[in-house]
Amino acid sequence: MIIMDPLIRIIMIALDLYVWMIIISAVLTWLVHFGIINTSNQLVSTIGEFLWRITEPAIRPIRRHMPNLGGIDISPVVLILAIIFLQMVLSNVRIALLQA
Repeated sequence: MIIMDPLIRIIMIALDLYVWMIIISAVLTWLVHFGIINTSNQLVSTIGEFLWRITEPAIRPIRRHMPNLGGIDISPVVLILAIIFLQMVLSNVRIALLQA
């Protein structure tokens, strides 16, 4: 019980950071597709590649099961909602552990 509370808190922080990475990756993708940011810039290319490698393994299975919405990709939103659900479950587990 002494270890579980800090462990759950660390997992919650990691999930928060991952949500931000998903959001930044989606925004960066939009900026590249609309020509606002150029990927020939080494820094932009490196950041984009890093975010793609971090987020794509979690988004790909969702994308496979989503219907074709005509060019609109809502798989990052679905992943964020799943992470929020997981955070709520972890929060309830943490509260139950603290009350025990």
